[in-house]
Amino acid sequence: MKLKSILLSLGLALMLFAGGYLWHEKASPSFSLAQAQESMVKPLNETTAYLQDEENTISVNDLYGPSVVAVNVEIQGQAVSAYDQIPPEFRQFFNLPQDMVPQNQTQHGAGSGFVIDNQGRIITNFHVVKDALDANTINLSEGSKLTVSFTDTPDTQVPVKVVGVNPSYDMALLELVTKADLPSGLKAIPLANSDELKVGQKVIAIGNPFGLQSTVTTGIVSALGRDMPSIGQFNIAMVQTDAAINPGNSGGPLLNSKGELVGINTAIIPSVDATGQRGFLGVGFAVPSNYLRDNLADLEKGGVHDVYSSKARLGAQIADVSSYPESVRSSLHLPDHGAMIVAVQDGSPAQKAGLKGSEFSVSINGQDVPAGGDVITQVNGTDITSTQQLQDLVFSMNPGDTVHLTVDSAGTVKQLDVKLEIVPLAATNQDSSPSGN
Repeated sequence: MKLKSILLSLGLALMLFAGGYLWHEKASPSFSLAQAQESMVKPLNETTAYLQDEENTISVNDLYGPSVVAVNVEIQGQAVSAYDQIPPEFRQFFNLPQDMVPQNQTQHGAGSGFVIDNQGRIITNFHVVKDALDANTINLSEGSKLTVSFTDTPDTQVPVKVVGVNPSYDMALLELVTKADLPSGLKAIPLANSDELKVGQKVIAIGNPFGLQSTVTTGIVSALGRDMPSIGQFNIAMVQTDAAINPGNSGGPLLNSKGELVGINTAIIPSVDATGQRGFLGVGFAVPSNYLRDNLADLEKGGVHDVYSSKARLGAQIADVSSYPESVRSSLHLPDHGAMIVAVQDGSPAQKAGLKGSEFSVSINGQDVPAGGDVITQVNGTDITSTQQLQDLVFSMNPGDTVHLTVDSAGTVKQLDVKLEIVPLAATNQDSSPSGN
């Protein structure tokens, strides 16, 4: 059986898009980053009293809280339910009715965003605005509307338009239709260098969870470099945090104690009650700020930009072998390291080379997990220890380059030469979540 996608964390079902994206029923000037205004924020001195931590949080929120907006999405004539917001491969884990919303009804969604420059341009997640756009464009679909609400005027919806999107890294750049609508005194949120983040560092999340605008939560960086291949369209080395992130937080900022952006809140591992209401378990994920820094120029150019249009790929979905429990690896005779192929895209270099995806699943903590696919253990003689490493190696090459793979296929070691190609998004299975290789 050819499985269409992979679980991102064994034993846990990851709810994409966040903490994400809350749906409910209701009848070009130059683009420059603002400089950090550290003098206006009281940096945290961790050697002093606990109260200084509180003062720091208050200071950051006073300065940058007004720069966080609610992103309001209206879609005409589509039935979008909570069930629809869950990727197909995860729906078995959530006891949700499939027909929660009648057809031909205006739907309203809520996400978060933040001001990134002095022209009032706003960053949010692509998945927050995606359903309001015509496919593969930045154009609003017929009957759809996008607005934002600022902190001081929460009942006023200000029209915005989409400037550029990057589905690969789940980013969208918006701008006000009328720049005079930008409240005076707002300060653009500056970018931190996310490569300098440390586990245990304080972080502050500001957003619009459950439609509750300007909600502030705090926590720490719980882990760095988390491999989450189905956030966006490619593996992203995510920032993990225990700061509370809930539906509606998607696209909001994760800040350090200076008020600088360290990540864009994007996803959680949720709890789900009997009514289908999602909540937070203390495991949230943010796209590191350096991904935004590296892609700002493309977003400013406008249009749709993604890795599919430029990067050489194998055209396969993959999972870390090391993420499988030792008992499973032993029973399946898996190698100690490598990237298991979960699914192969039609017409891709991986398919042409004869690589095989998962043919069955195994039960881990009561959940069915794809297994049985070929395992790539080396690329050009380099041991593969993670899917992120494999992606980085492949992305460092050019279309037309030939890569030498060492593959463990059901215990048989094979040597394969694969000619890399650009694999367009149109060539992927639309029901799956490509892991980016």
